[in-house]
Amino acid sequence: MVQKTIKKQFVLLKIEQKDKKSEMEQKKKVLVIHGPNLNMLGKREPEIYGKTTLDEINRNLIDMGIRLNIAVETFQSNYEGAIVEEIQKAMGAYHGLIINPGAYTHTSVAIRDALLLLSIPLIEIHISNIYKREPFRHKSFMADVVTAQISGCGIMGYYIALEAIAKMITEFQ
Repeated sequence: MVQKTIKKQFVLLKIEQKDKKSEMEQKKKVLVIHGPNLNMLGKREPEIYGKTTLDEINRNLIDMGIRLNIAVETFQSNYEGAIVEEIQKAMGAYHGLIINPGAYTHTSVAIRDALLLLSIPLIEIHISNIYKREPFRHKSFMADVVTAQISGCGIMGYYIALEAIAKMITEFQ
């Protein structure tokens, strides 16, 4: 009798593990890339970018991802090449990508070309409204290759982007 109970518990445990594995395989993955100087959020020009830190934004995105059944991974670099490499690694590994290219928005053909490698939903995000700032910030090298662009919503733009990309992922399937 005891052996039957143990065997039954073992079988149930195996089924439970299999269900969890299958649940993990079903979870969609989104990469959020933060460009140069975004590691200084909360300190740098708080009148423009607010007082929320990048760590707080990342934690909120990960928590929101759990509620949306999306695995959120984040990456930040001040270096263009590192951002390009991270985009290249995203090929086949993620179902969606959110990027705040920071100042590279207005200068980086390399990041733009890397984004062209991806056939997943792409959302470009900016905390400030780049079109209400200095004229050199009005041109985005990413705008014509991303699925959508969110600008001027403050840090809420990140959360709007995650909600939108979750819906886009289901539509792209």
